[in-house]
Amino acid sequence: MKSVRVKDKTFKPYLSESEILTKTAELAERINRDFEGKNPLFICVLNGAFMFAADLMKRVTIDCEISFIRLKSYEGTSSTGNHKQIMGLTESIEGRTIVVIEDIVDTGRTLSHLLEDLEKMAPESVSTAVLLFKPDAVECEVKLDYVAFEIPNDFIVGYGLDFDGNGRNLNDIYVIC
Repeated sequence: MKSVRVKDKTFKPYLSESEILTKTAELAERINRDFEGKNPLFICVLNGAFMFAADLMKRVTIDCEISFIRLKSYEGTSSTGNHKQIMGLTESIEGRTIVVIEDIVDTGRTLSHLLEDLEKMAPESVSTAVLLFKPDAVECEVKLDYVAFEIPNDFIVGYGLDFDGNGRNLNDIYVIC
């Protein structure tokens, strides 16, 4: 892995695709055990979680479904602190076992609001599967059930995460220099 340039910023290697896939497989094994016989509905938060969701779902072997919602809380390299649902669920989640797939949790506000919104729809249960968690950035309590990596509060890009829409296509994760 070598440094990359995304727009006007330089990023250095942080997590390789192979490290990510190893942790993703470990999470999938836990999910397979924990949700055996439950047919969960996975809800992937777009855009950032699409790569993580794809690799996770390839390793989930239980009966399940997947749906997608789109939220946005970043502009440039900073969280706006606000979230807005751009594209929502089309199916009922009432009585369903839900697993939210999220790329990154930093302040926790976006996921916290999403979980509140989902709870209002009366699911049986809601769990979370998160690729990256920044414990030093958390501003509110949020339930995290499956976390692949805890990372420092640095800006990252790649593997679905972007800088102003760019860099999502990188196989590895990079940290800003």
